[in-house]
Amino acid sequence: MGQVSASSSITVAAAPEAALTALSDYETVRPRILPEQYRDYRVISGGQGDGTVAEWTLQATSKRSRNVKASVAVAGNTVTERDANSSLVTRWTVEPSGTGSQITTTTEWVGAGGIGGFFEKTFAPLGLKKIQAQTLENLKRELG
Repeated sequence: MGQVSASSSITVAAAPEAALTALSDYETVRPRILPEQYRDYRVISGGQGDGTVAEWTLQATSKRSRNVKASVAVAGNTVTERDANSSLVTRWTVEPSGTGSQITTTTEWVGAGGIGGFFEKTFAPLGLKKIQAQTLENLKRELG
């Protein structure tokens, strides 16, 4: 078993505070920026920032899906989602960049062992990076 990780970044024109507020809005903004791989999205409690709990099904491939129940923590310039159903952790970090912001999302989890783990570590990050990139592009459009 080894650590599996995928990371993507984008630069947006919005100020860091506006980007962080949008990323922390699980009621309004988040459902609008999630690509088609996210199904059955719903907020269980909260909805704005720290303490929010949301769940969804991530359909990574036609044969692989993961039910996620994410507890949200916001600290400084980072929004962290921890899945109650697995070791999956996603961090959204917002940094100043010129007159706007750079947003980076990183998802990590403990992968399988053996040959299955080798394939997971090799191919899962590639698919997840495409999903991350689409989510970030949708966020960029949302922020104007």
